[in-house]
Amino acid sequence: MFQRHRYTDKDIPDLSGKVAIVTGANTGLGYATTVALASHGARVFLACRSRERALEAIERAKADIAQLPNAVENIQLDFLELDLNSMASCHRAAKEFVKLGLPLHILINNGGIMTTPFALSEDGIEQQFAINHLGHFVFTLGLLGKLKESQPSRIVVLSSIGHEGSVKGGVDFDTLNDPNASNTASRYGRSKLSNILFAKALARRLADEKVYVNALHPGFVYTDLQRNTQASMGKVASIGYDLAGRISAASPTKGAYNQLFCATSPEIEEKDYRGLYFMPTGIEFRPSPYASDEELQEKLWTYSETVFREKVKEP
Repeated sequence: MFQRHRYTDKDIPDLSGKVAIVTGANTGLGYATTVALASHGARVFLACRSRERALEAIERAKADIAQLPNAVENIQLDFLELDLNSMASCHRAAKEFVKLGLPLHILINNGGIMTTPFALSEDGIEQQFAINHLGHFVFTLGLLGKLKESQPSRIVVLSSIGHEGSVKGGVDFDTLNDPNASNTASRYGRSKLSNILFAKALARRLADEKVYVNALHPGFVYTDLQRNTQASMGKVASIGYDLAGRISAASPTKGAYNQLFCATSPEIEEKDYRGLYFMPTGIEFRPSPYASDEELQEKLWTYSETVFREKVKEP
């Protein structure tokens, strides 16, 4: 609410000719990001699970953009089917986009869940880790060739300050699916830590390319990401969290500024920002010691590749 922003939608350069994908784009931060990108000329693909909700969001976004001063007249918004709960779906979605023959300049890994009750993904993996990390890992690597072809390009990974509350050891690979080895908050922290670990490992692999990978914390933002707090944390905690959000949290429009900074600011390329973690807005910040552990970064990469090969049989 009282956050000063050194980068806002007014600072976004002309994005005409740019193609972007935003995961989880039909609501919250993803929707606000989509509106900002499209209003500055980018063609934006809303990568979502529900076609119905995505198409409704597209119509809503067109109406919202039309009300903005100086917005482009040619609003380009498309739906891309993506279910982050399924690695096969993420693999297919990347292939479907590549088949379109378009460039890809901006990938924003925005979608996710938070503090949900314990559950397994379609692939039998703890769901917060599966959706927040593994789905994006598969989707991103499937699009990496296109991002290299289109460079300079950006990969933006939405993490959270909640990564500091991960499980002991950072990522407990051996007990990942054990509901008794963690709680809902530490499982969320583990998934958000994995986002930073992945961003840093990927940035290292792209050191010789003009593909800029960075992670970020959006700040305290009032969105429907908190819709599961009552089921996982109880009614009292849910009411308290909701009240705090209504009083002090940023709106999704302002909460999106940090990922828009990472996705569009010329400063990223001018200062060669790679593998960094940003706080609102555009402030480089040192994440937890686990996040900077290269051995853990590589262990997560190997684990993610292995699980993908085991679970997804498509070529």
